[in-house]
Amino acid sequence: MSLLDLFLEAGNLKRLPRTGWLLRGVSNPESIADHSFRTALITLFLADELKAKGVEINVERALRIALLHDLAEARVTDIPLTAQYYLDKGKAEKKAAMELFIKTSNPREYFRLWREYEEGLSLEGRLVKFADKLEMLIQALEYERAGFRDLDEFWKAMDSLRESEFYEHFREIVEGLAEIKKERMQTLR
Repeated sequence: MSLLDLFLEAGNLKRLPRTGWLLRGVSNPESIADHSFRTALITLFLADELKAKGVEINVERALRIALLHDLAEARVTDIPLTAQYYLDKGKAEKKAAMELFIKTSNPREYFRLWREYEEGLSLEGRLVKFADKLEMLIQALEYERAGFRDLDEFWKAMDSLRESEFYEHFREIVEGLAEIKKERMQTLR
């Protein structure tokens, strides 16, 4: 595989929908690439905020991880939770990531970055996990505002955000999102 092949294959992310939304009745849901872009954008701003607060974080490394975090899904797709009961998503994505990175000039480094996200091995990788969940909840709110229902299971990720090492830094964002959700639920009653 050449870099051109990698770039072409990465294009699958633009065409592949996030299946969790599809399974909950969201017609024409965001693509994996849509999700990855906003996750990277959130990562940039959160990492810069942390740096401004004196936290030692490598913003470039965090962005590199954010850009790579879902690349394996170009091959294995966005496997929904229901299918993960039957399949080893982690093993499949690991194999896909290794195969995608092998023809790059630095496959070990790209794979290391990908693993930092998957396994939470670094502050930067854990920040991307935080940004990934935050992005998903923002998307859930947007779908709910558009009239889609039965998305409550996605809101369970709020607990993970509140338990994160980043919560104290971004409490206002997390609780602001929770408040918008709460107000929305009250207006629907």
